[in-house]
Amino acid sequence: MRVPLIVDVDTGIDDSLALLYLLSSPEAEILSIASTAGNVPVNQVAANNLAWLDLCGAGDIEVTLGAQAPLVAPLMTTEDTHGPQGIGYAELPVSRRPLSARDAATAWVEIVRGRPGEVTGLVTGPLTNLANAIRIDPELPRLLKRLVLMGGAFEHPGNTTPTSEWNIAVDPEAASEVFAAFSVVPQDRLPIVCPLDITETIEMYPDHIARLAERAGSIPRELIAERDSSATRSTASNPLVRHFSDAVRFYMEFHRDHDQGFLAHMHDPFAAAVALNPDIATYRLATVDVELNGTLTRGTTVADRRGMWGRPHNAAIATTTDPAAFFDDLIERVGALAARL
Repeated sequence: MRVPLIVDVDTGIDDSLALLYLLSSPEAEILSIASTAGNVPVNQVAANNLAWLDLCGAGDIEVTLGAQAPLVAPLMTTEDTHGPQGIGYAELPVSRRPLSARDAATAWVEIVRGRPGEVTGLVTGPLTNLANAIRIDPELPRLLKRLVLMGGAFEHPGNTTPTSEWNIAVDPEAASEVFAAFSVVPQDRLPIVCPLDITETIEMYPDHIARLAERAGSIPRELIAERDSSATRSTASNPLVRHFSDAVRFYMEFHRDHDQGFLAHMHDPFAAAVALNPDIATYRLATVDVELNGTLTRGTTVADRRGMWGRPHNAAIATTTDPAAFFDDLIERVGALAARL
C-alpha cells in the first residue's frame, strides 16, 4: 500500500538523504514538500529541495515555501554543520522548477482536509510550518493519519545545548504547540518521535557510501577517507552518488572535528523509513512537553512516562531499532534509484 506523505524539511544533508530515500521508495506518495527555515534559511532549503528533485528525475511534486523564522525566537542556522548551502560540498545545478503558489502551512491544511485520515506527516526540521497550520485548523491532528517527527532528546545529551536537540531548539514554541495539539488523538495514532536517543545509533560510515556506489554501478570505487584533504571531491560516474558523496563528506568532517568519529548521524532518513514502516522500531508512550523558559534548558524535551502530570499521552517515542538492517534497506533503495538515472 502507498503512504501519502507531506514531507516538511530544512534541507540539510541528512534531510537530503531522507528525500532520496523517499523518492526511491515506490510506496511513498509524496504529496507536497514543505520547506522550513532551520539548517539554512528557508529560501535555500526550497532551492535544495527543487535541485534534489531534478537530480532524481522526479515528477511534478509540489515544493512550498514555509515560514522565514520561528514563531517567537530569532532564526538559528547551522552552516558549520551542513555547509553554506546546506548540502556540504555538493554543488547542485539551480532548478527551474517553480515553487508552489501556496505557502507551506496552507498546503498542510488543504491537503489533509482533502484526504482526512489518509495522510502521514513527516517533519525532519523545526515544527514551525506545522504549528502555523494547526493555528489555521486546530482539527488537523485529528485529520492526519499519523505524524512522524525527528526531534528531541530524552535520556541522551543534546546536540545544540547540553540538553536540547536542534529541530526543537530552533523553535521550541512551535514544538510545544504541536505536542499539546496532538494530546487529543487516540493511542494508535499518537505522533512518533524519533529522538537523538535512537537516531544517533544510525551511524553512516565511508563503507556505506562505497556500498551505495557499488549498488548504483558507479565507477571508480567511491572511497571517502579521513586522511583526505577537505578539498577532495568525488569523481563518481553516477551523479547522485557524486553529489551525495560530496555532501556527506562535509558531514563526516564535522562529526570528526567534534570528537564523534569519522561518521555521520543520519537522523532524518531513519525518520523517513519509520514513516513508511513504523514496525522497524519499538516505542514507549509518554506525555512530551518542551521547556520554554529555562535559562540553561530552553528547548529541552521532557517526557512524562509515569503520568505524573495527569495529562494524556501525546507521543510514541522510538527507543530501539536495527541500524544495520536500516542501512541495508537504504543502500538497496537509493542505490537502485541511482542506477536508474
